[in-house]
Amino acid sequence: MTRCVESLRSAALSLDILPELGASILNLRAASGRSVLRPVELPSVETSSQCASFALLPFSNRIRDARFSFGGEDVRLRVTTGDGLTQHGDVRNRPWQVGRVSDGLLRCTFDSRDHADFNWPWAITAAVDYVLHGPHLDISVTLTNADTRPMPAGMGLHPYFQRLQDGVDPRLGFGAPLTYDTDERMLPLGAARPVTPDEDFSTPTAIGGRTIDRTFAAWDGVARLDWGVRALTITADNVFSHLVVFTAPDGSLALEPVSHATDAFNLAARGVSGTDMRVLEPGQALAGAVRLTLEGDWS
Repeated sequence: MTRCVESLRSAALSLDILPELGASILNLRAASGRSVLRPVELPSVETSSQCASFALLPFSNRIRDARFSFGGEDVRLRVTTGDGLTQHGDVRNRPWQVGRVSDGLLRCTFDSRDHADFNWPWAITAAVDYVLHGPHLDISVTLTNADTRPMPAGMGLHPYFQRLQDGVDPRLGFGAPLTYDTDERMLPLGAARPVTPDEDFSTPTAIGGRTIDRTFAAWDGVARLDWGVRALTITADNVFSHLVVFTAPDGSLALEPVSHATDAFNLAARGVSGTDMRVLEPGQALAGAVRLTLEGDWS
């Protein structure tokens, strides 16, 4: 299949996105050609899961058994995983409209009413802006309830970072004092609890051989990867209150700014606090931005 690629270039960065696959990021590289996100070859891409980053709308991560209760209604979604869940919303493998607003800005838009099989019973619109300036990539996300009824809502981004740089594994640092205990399907058992010393990244720490698939809560909105000669900082608006850390099987590292706990809709229905599930009234929007900043020598 021939895929269209839209690109942005600045003095420090180059960005390629795929409009047909959720306006997902195909590649993000420093001007030298060094990969910032995991490198992706276009011919190998069939779904957004193989891209370098994609948007999570109108919810992030997993929903238990692809169903939840909201407003007195039993909401049933299509199962999208092999273990009976639905995952990561339903915009990431859909075609988006993309317009070049300026030399440094791509504006991407989506309307669920254009898709009769959309896996969500409420109508939504969404927008993602990609902006390159200086050493920064800014990604702004907006989710709007285009329905006539209130709806539960959430959002996130799923970037996979190139973990090894010149063979060096980075130190990872971020502030998040809470995390969740999970079951065999990585679904939270209840409310978040304080991190243990081996889960605490408030002091930058090398991941080493650890396997991590964990959601952290009360995130302060900053995460940093430090390779010594170069570093990368993620800065997120307050709406992104949770951070998912995932050591991917391909060796990359996913650091996912998200607005709510995994399975937040079911947790909230059980009366669990701190999930940060939002409810959008008709016409109301949820919005926030994430910035990736290069520091040091990326040649």
